[in-house]
Amino acid sequence: MKFKYIFPLILILPFMLTAQNRPYRVGTTTANLLEIGFGSAATAMGDAYVAMSDNSSGLYWNPAGMAYLAQNEAQFSIQPWVADINMSFSSVGVVIPNIGILGIGLLYGDYGQMDVTTVSFQEGTGEQFSANTYALSLAFARKLTNWFAFGISGKYVGMNIWHMNANALALDLGVKINTYFFAPDGKRTNGLRIGMSISNYGTRMKFDGLDLTYPIDILPDQSGNYANTPGQFQLQGWELPLVFRLGVALTAIKIEHQQLVIAVDALHPNNNAESVNFGGEYMYDAPGMGKFFLRAGYKGLFLNDAQYGPAFGAGVEKYILGNIGVRFDYVFRDVGLLGKVHAYTVGFRF
Repeated sequence: MKFKYIFPLILILPFMLTAQNRPYRVGTTTANLLEIGFGSAATAMGDAYVAMSDNSSGLYWNPAGMAYLAQNEAQFSIQPWVADINMSFSSVGVVIPNIGILGIGLLYGDYGQMDVTTVSFQEGTGEQFSANTYALSLAFARKLTNWFAFGISGKYVGMNIWHMNANALALDLGVKINTYFFAPDGKRTNGLRIGMSISNYGTRMKFDGLDLTYPIDILPDQSGNYANTPGQFQLQGWELPLVFRLGVALTAIKIEHQQLVIAVDALHPNNNAESVNFGGEYMYDAPGMGKFFLRAGYKGLFLNDAQYGPAFGAGVEKYILGNIGVRFDYVFRDVGLLGKVHAYTVGFRF
């Protein structure tokens, strides 16, 4: 076992731990569903996935990761969240020979049914309303060489709350580099991998709709004017949660049928202080049976008052009928005061 390859990562780690712990602009962005993290394999590694991504989940983490798909792939993730919020993420990557990878994805968050309350009816009016957030993405990725790939994703982001809605357009950009550095077997795929992405660079979201209309008496002390003139509140536009990710991944152990990969991501968001995510993935390749994975990670290191805790996950991948792959991944993670959450992902390669 080549434990000596862990040492270079330890040398790299201090340069990535640059979090300043200056929580500023907290609560100043909208559509924060976009920064929760999706895909059971990635979240089990503490969201340290910008350099690990090599499948259709790159639509969320790093569009360049899709360029490493050798087959068409579809993934479906279900992630029940806190307070009865249900979230899902679906992605499809299609290999276009000699051109690149075309991807499409849908992120959806359903906040459930809630009671309508007013000052006069604080226990509820008997009505209910719903709210949801979604993001539809279209992406393209391509390998320019066997060691460098880029990706770009355009997305339409929408939010609905009862009779109001808001929308925005955004871009995700990413690159991924595979190097020979520290590769235990001399292959780029097992050497130091470097990934970088910018997510949710786009327009502001501004709510509009029927619920903002309210009758106004412009001059309440004067008779003869219009007492119930329709008026509308003009709301402020809100930024999307822009996130810059820079990460590395390294194969620390590589023996006959086993592999251990360590990954570290540094994050710079526009609505909080910098932080670091850390994770690892152990893989055992059982000939004739399939691949088995164990994962663990921690999100939000060096972030003051972070409510994220450790994450743990497992997965299995098996090919049937020669070239059809089926994969299942599971993650359990701690979200501090918000409790514990689970997520499940099913993937197909064809």
